[in-house]
Amino acid sequence: MISNVVSFLALVAVVIFLFGIRIVRPTHRGLIERLGKYNRFADAGFHWIIPLVENLYQVNVTEQMVDAEPQEIITNDNLNAKVDAQVYFKVTPSEESVKRSQYSVNNYLYQIVNLARTTLRNIIGTLTLKSANSERGKINEELHKTLMSETSSWGLEIVRTELKEIDPPKDVQETMNKVVKAENEKVAAIDFATAAETVADGERRAQIKKAEGQRQARILQAQGEAEAIQLVNEAAEKYFVGNAQLLRRLETVEKSLANNVKIIVPSDGQLVNVIGDLAGVVPLKKEESSRK
Repeated sequence: MISNVVSFLALVAVVIFLFGIRIVRPTHRGLIERLGKYNRFADAGFHWIIPLVENLYQVNVTEQMVDAEPQEIITNDNLNAKVDAQVYFKVTPSEESVKRSQYSVNNYLYQIVNLARTTLRNIIGTLTLKSANSERGKINEELHKTLMSETSSWGLEIVRTELKEIDPPKDVQETMNKVVKAENEKVAAIDFATAAETVADGERRAQIKKAEGQRQARILQAQGEAEAIQLVNEAAEKYFVGNAQLLRRLETVEKSLANNVKIIVPSDGQLVNVIGDLAGVVPLKKEESSRK
């Protein structure tokens, strides 16, 4: 009889022990409450609680994403824009932060969504549609800053915010597309004109350079010819001073002798001796010439 009671009690103890086993994953942290009051913190791993007396509530501490859901926002230029954003956050894995995420705010996911939507309305409402599209980085920074400030007591860390879309009405979008197309065509036309002007300017410069080169070549050629003439004149002045006529005669005789032409010159001419020295021409006497 006693052995049966012991066996029964042992079985009950085993059942109670098994029912009290709790395993906390590395991605979670736990809060253990005893009779509705916080008792202790549970890190990742094995834990045992008293069944029916204690409860363990696990909290995800990994990075999570919540969608702020699309909404219509009136911009500063009175246009309706469809805006959507995403918020990335996580519960800080410390004991104090996990406690705040459960005891300082009711359903922080719902709270973050509504806070993000309200913040977006306040930010984009002060901007025109064009500036809102061109200043997405600024909107993300303002949204992130506001969420960080408002959730600082919730034990959360706002990792980042991403503005998904800012869609204007369909007719406004078509008009904006036409404007962008016209601006692109204008820029392309300006670029083409600039390129053509650059090519023309390059060709003009090349022609100028070519003309300058030809001009310089002609100048150098003329200078060379002038220097050659000057050298000839200097030589003539140096070696034939006062004998210009004689120089001319010598050139004439040289050309004649080159063609084997016989020349008879007066014996009293000064040129005879020169010719005799240069070409071996013997002058004829007046008597012999008269006989003939």
